[in-house]
Amino acid sequence: MGDIRLNKFISNSGYTSRRNADELIFNGEVTVNGVVVIEPGYQVDSKLDRVEVSGSPIAVQADFIYIMLNKPEKYITTVKDQFDRPSVIDLIGIEDRIYPVGRLDYDSKGLLLLTNDGELTFKLTHPSHDIPKNYLVQVKGDLDAATVAKLSKGIYIDGYRTKPCEISVIGEIEHITKLSVVISEGRNRQIRKMFEKFKCRVVDLQRVSIGELKLGDLPVGKWRHLTTDEVRYLKDRI
Repeated sequence: MGDIRLNKFISNSGYTSRRNADELIFNGEVTVNGVVVIEPGYQVDSKLDRVEVSGSPIAVQADFIYIMLNKPEKYITTVKDQFDRPSVIDLIGIEDRIYPVGRLDYDSKGLLLLTNDGELTFKLTHPSHDIPKNYLVQVKGDLDAATVAKLSKGIYIDGYRTKPCEISVIGEIEHITKLSVVISEGRNRQIRKMFEKFKCRVVDLQRVSIGELKLGDLPVGKWRHLTTDEVRYLKDRI
């Protein structure tokens, strides 16, 4: 592999994402051959240099793992949190260190990708790579065609304007409107906040696809490895 940026070396090891690797480096927790390095772009030789994070040696991950999970509600998409809530990592049950690609809210369910490929995670979650994500959403409240049109064009929430998105009504039963929502960004609780802006409450939210990757009939709480074609598709997108 030869010379490689230090932050990329750490992410390729599966230790953490490249973004978190930058923080570890800036905080002085990373050493190369026993010397603290605080420059993420520092070039290391993957075969000769000894890289340690907080005193623990790491090496580039030889075999990457790519997983699709049908996330249930009431699971966090981080390794752990201060409330000791169950994590999606608990559902996988493998010894390899893997991390979710992006997030899916605690109260939301559906397609979630996990991997130890830090470089892929970094690129897929970068704002410049706007892969469309499809959600099935159930909303309670008075949701008319004019509101749907406004949401589709983009609105201001949390000080930023959402990108245009695709929203189509699937049906309506007893003040619950079922919708298909396709967005190309994934800010924190974005879909919920979009509808709350118009006094509508999301009561159910399920992600069913990321680009061409489909959840299909994968049972809730179960996972599978991505196929070679699915991995190739993700890498081709970046």
